[in-house]
Amino acid sequence: MANDKEKVLHIVMLPWLAFGHMIPNLELAKLIAGKGHRVSFVSTPRNIERLPKVSQNLATLIDFVKLPLPKVPNLPENAEATTDVPYDVVQYLKKAYDTLEEPFTHFLESSKADWLFYDFAPFWAASVASKLCIRKAFYSICTPPFLGFLGPPSVLMGHDSSYRQKPEDYIVAPPWVPFPTTVAFRYYEIMRIVDSLSSQNNSGVADTNRFGVSIQNCDIVFIRGCTEFESEWFHLLESIYQKPVLPVGQLPSTAPVGGEDNDTWRWMKGWLDKQARGSVVYVAFGSEAKPTQDEVTEIALGLEKSKLPFLWLLRVQRGPYDPDVLRLPEGFEERIKGRGVVCSSWAPQLKILEHVAVGGFLTHSGWTSVVEAVQNEKPLVLLTFLADQGINARVLEEKKMGYSVPRDERDGSFSSDSVADSLKLVVVEEKGKIYRERIKEMKDLFVNGERQDRYIDNLIHNLKSLSKC
Repeated sequence: MANDKEKVLHIVMLPWLAFGHMIPNLELAKLIAGKGHRVSFVSTPRNIERLPKVSQNLATLIDFVKLPLPKVPNLPENAEATTDVPYDVVQYLKKAYDTLEEPFTHFLESSKADWLFYDFAPFWAASVASKLCIRKAFYSICTPPFLGFLGPPSVLMGHDSSYRQKPEDYIVAPPWVPFPTTVAFRYYEIMRIVDSLSSQNNSGVADTNRFGVSIQNCDIVFIRGCTEFESEWFHLLESIYQKPVLPVGQLPSTAPVGGEDNDTWRWMKGWLDKQARGSVVYVAFGSEAKPTQDEVTEIALGLEKSKLPFLWLLRVQRGPYDPDVLRLPEGFEERIKGRGVVCSSWAPQLKILEHVAVGGFLTHSGWTSVVEAVQNEKPLVLLTFLADQGINARVLEEKKMGYSVPRDERDGSFSSDSVADSLKLVVVEEKGKIYRERIKEMKDLFVNGERQDRYIDNLIHNLKSLSKC
């Protein structure tokens, strides 16, 4: 805890309305509060209610600030996070989020904050803080390779028009990356998110512009990551941003306080307890990624063909207003009865990955899921869908930490055979041993408590040294 004679900082955190963003923000808030500093965590009422509860000893230092989300056309009632809406409605969520600028300004005026940590989506937040003489940090839960691939603010904001004119420009390493790398999107990956790269999207602001303005207007950049894992990318970012870029660690997940000892976990644990050690494939694609119906069919048939036991968390809808409800192939559940289970309700991922029966993880490559897998030494089979997942997958491929299911380079299609073969390779076959061993080798880089503590101490030291406006 902070020495009584030392300055106690007050940090306001403003994450984007996606649980893949809010949870890493909350993990960082807990680490900062654990050093005796105050955090105001700003989000909407329903999101705050759905966040994991913090422990009693930190509750007095973390204040949850609820800002009601204004209504905008085409955004359903009670939709406050990306998990509540289909993909094509997310830009309306950003439009509603942008209208929080005024109420957020009112809060910040009375907050007596020393620092504002903001995400990519509220690109307007830094200018609000500047007017109030509050220092501002761009805190990215996206990885250094993703930010490095996106490039400098001048490119992101469209000031340098010689780059990124068409989707094909995103499937090669950019010229500002001075070292050899395979880090780039596949064509099908960029085409799934190409709408977000245009200012013609329904929020009126391109995601690239949000990133560019957010980076340009901050005093310092903090990134989820560690220099020992991706040093060349940190050096690149300092070079192209021309401002301090510091790691905050991989932020391994801590178990929520309460809420996991529910009926779903009890039956899952009972089923997992009956399976052989390291034999079960865990399948989950996070809170945002939703496969198409064709993809679900191939995944299901691939799991069936693999002959491996499996536990599949299948989100059949993105929120109650999603018209496309996913279905399993006819007769599938009867055929795999006893060997596999499919769950369409919430389940505690960290608990599942901790279980000794789980021997592999078929994942979308969202970084929180990656960190949780490494934390529990579970090898990765990669199947990307959205956002930064393709870039994350390239990093994991380069470092032999994960194996991507083979797909058609143009449309991203894959077969049930390729799913089955990939699972068997990573979980049981001798030639996939490298993935099982590599994930264990990487564990210390991701979950070393002393290193994580040093990162937070360094973060606070920098906040204090730069805290004068």
